[in-house]
Amino acid sequence: MGGVGDHPRVLFSNRQALPVDREGLSALARETLLAEGAGTCELSVSFVDEVEMTELHRRYAGEEGPTDVLSFPLDEPDERGVRVLGDVVIAPSVAVRNNPDDAPAEMRLLLVHGILHVLGYDHEQDDERAEMWARQERYSGVKVP
Repeated sequence: MGGVGDHPRVLFSNRQALPVDREGLSALARETLLAEGAGTCELSVSFVDEVEMTELHRRYAGEEGPTDVLSFPLDEPDERGVRVLGDVVIAPSVAVRNNPDDAPAEMRLLLVHGILHVLGYDHEQDDERAEMWARQERYSGVKVP
């Protein structure tokens, strides 16, 4: 399978200036994907600045201003037959503003939130929200009110 093995492969792109715990977040992403039964797959995670996030937010959500995380589900096999789940895009500067007292916790939460969206979870309805929030807390260790 193109060297991917039996585990999720997480590809990172860092296009912004703030420090990011790539190793810790990569481990969290893999653990989340394994716990969700994703198997052999690839996931792209990008860290972007507010200018790029604002443009993505406008283009794909039709909303102005930057957001903290966007997910772009794909779930299609690539040319090697590996399941490509999609992309999670995070703006670390927005994460820091969301939780200035514990930015690393906010980054963990946003990563897991984005992964769950890529895997098909949503939070539009109360029951969906309760399930997604429980999974987020379990995987990230961060409680959302």
